[in-house]
Amino acid sequence: MKRKATAIWYGTGKDGSGHLKTPNSVLDATQFSFKSRFADGKGTNPEELLAASHASCFTMKLSFVIQEHGFIPERIETTCEISLENGSITRSHLIVEAKILGIGKDIFENSALEAKDNCPIGKALNTQITLDTNLINQ
Repeated sequence: MKRKATAIWYGTGKDGSGHLKTPNSVLDATQFSFKSRFADGKGTNPEELLAASHASCFTMKLSFVIQEHGFIPERIETTCEISLENGSITRSHLIVEAKILGIGKDIFENSALEAKDNCPIGKALNTQITLDTNLINQ
């Protein structure tokens, strides 16, 4: 399987701007710029897109791992926070909250650790990955 996206940039790094597109049009002239990356400009940025990629990959992997233990997740919500410091990605922090009826806290936490260690995006990152978990069983 291969997936792709295209970035097009016009101008200098600080004053220019660009847009992203994907073949399926989910990203279709999605704007990015210096301001959207380092200030409060309109558009997205590479770190935000990486956070979305890591959060979604981890969440899907966690769903598969939980299913292997015989449970069906009712809801999994993952937030990913990417840290950019001195021009390098220094950390990806995952915060997951899940509602999975009948699952024990130990199985959930071990499943989350397995997903963290084995989701393809996380494996591709060359940075520290941290994880906070919250299981809601009501």
